[in-house]
Amino acid sequence: MEKRASAKKTAEKTAEKVAKKAAPVRKAAAAKKTTAAPEQAAAAVKKASAAKTVATKPPRSESRTALVRRARRINRELAEVFPYAHPELDFENPFQLIVATVLSAQTTDLRVNQTTPALFAKYPTPEDLAAANPEEVEEILRPTGFFRAKTKSVIGLSKALVEKFDGEVPGRLDDLVTLPGVGRKTAFVVLGNAFGRPGITVDTHFMRLVRRWRWTDETDPDKIEAAVSSLFPKSDWTDLSHHVIWHGRRICHARKPACGACPVAPLCPAYGEGETDPEKAHKLLKYEKGGFPGQRLNPPQAYLDAGGKAAPPLGATG
Repeated sequence: MEKRASAKKTAEKTAEKVAKKAAPVRKAAAAKKTTAAPEQAAAAVKKASAAKTVATKPPRSESRTALVRRARRINRELAEVFPYAHPELDFENPFQLIVATVLSAQTTDLRVNQTTPALFAKYPTPEDLAAANPEEVEEILRPTGFFRAKTKSVIGLSKALVEKFDGEVPGRLDDLVTLPGVGRKTAFVVLGNAFGRPGITVDTHFMRLVRRWRWTDETDPDKIEAAVSSLFPKSDWTDLSHHVIWHGRRICHARKPACGACPVAPLCPAYGEGETDPEKAHKLLKYEKGGFPGQRLNPPQAYLDAGGKAAPPLGATG
């Protein structure tokens, strides 16, 4: 009888210890369930960052399969934060898009959008721009910087379209890159957004973020394009480009990334390079995430519905 009583007491003590250890786990689980869900797209970043716990950095020995899964999950998360992502250049046709993209070098999309209305009002077709007086075009393009070189490029581009492609923007990569001022990046912007043909746009934001996320260690744009394209199905390439570029412009900045307001922080090996305090990080957000106007004068309705604001025209005050 004494042995049975002793065994019973031992079992009760063991059960009590297990219960004490498990209590914090149950409390943590309960707290997680009560976390508020994200609100509309305009507030998604703030809510998403508050609801997540930052994980440790992925190991450098991350397998190929694990990398693919992490990369695709990041894209899915960004798609929820930026469901309205779109090219941030105003355009109405392929000709306007290719000219605007060429002009966007070494300046912001906003400044291009503020400049092109006057350009396209005076020169609406490739034939018109091909026959333009360079000095008049230079004066219009002056606000974009490097206006002499850009004038030469867009006039040369227009002449090539007229002479080689009957005044139409071609829908093939091999043809697009033969045009003055058009490289692979510009070509993929045009193919993806004017013709619906998938392509990856490797700009400075894209290069910075995919390296921070350790999707690749490459520094050459063409090699980055090849490395990243292998992680995703072709059908994802255009939207992926928008998601990454938008995240780079609004949250994951070059100098002060807003880590504390980042929706993909748990998946990011570079977490902690920027501001981790949620309140301080929120103040670093740009464009619609920070309550400021975007870059397009005529943005899509979905962007406006998400809380985005149209940019002001050139010379506007207030």
